[in-house]
Amino acid sequence: MIPSINDCYAFMDQYHMLNHIKAHSVVVARIARMIARGLQNVNPGISVLKTTVGALLHDIGKTPSLKSGGNHAEIGEQICIENGFTEIAPIVAEHVILKNYHLSDVTSEKEVVFYADKRVNHDSIVTLEEREAYIIDRYGLGEEDICRRIRLNFNLCGQVEAKLFRQLKFSPESLLRMDGAEKESFEKGLEMP
Repeated sequence: MIPSINDCYAFMDQYHMLNHIKAHSVVVARIARMIARGLQNVNPGISVLKTTVGALLHDIGKTPSLKSGGNHAEIGEQICIENGFTEIAPIVAEHVILKNYHLSDVTSEKEVVFYADKRVNHDSIVTLEEREAYIIDRYGLGEEDICRRIRLNFNLCGQVEAKLFRQLKFSPESLLRMDGAEKESFEKGLEMP
């Protein structure tokens, strides 16, 4: 089952998503929706609704993880499964790190959400390089092994970016400019991804 966009907001409240994480999730969803819409020209199998919902719920496990210290992607996946969102659970599970991924695979909703999340720092659209620097500073803890894994993950994200934008009629740099219209559209028609 895929919940409605409005249901996603209710689940954010139910799972006590903090306001700044909600704001981040909404911007990630707008970027993901723009990309998914653009991809439909070459990949009609990609679901704009599934992508948008996956992006809105990608951090649904964040507040519980702050209390438990657990992995927020795994907790979010479990929350989705418990609520019957089995089509969304894999997107949430892999929004931090893609697993079993090959660049030659058909583009999927989980790649779009993985990428969109890496383009949003708090509630601002940034470059991958800016987001990587923030993540290293925030989560690297000065540990070279952690920083190396973060760099590897962002290297993969750069490859995903290249794959996505080979198929799109706009560039990664244009997302910020395009977001103004998307923001208005998103707020007016939540159920119309």
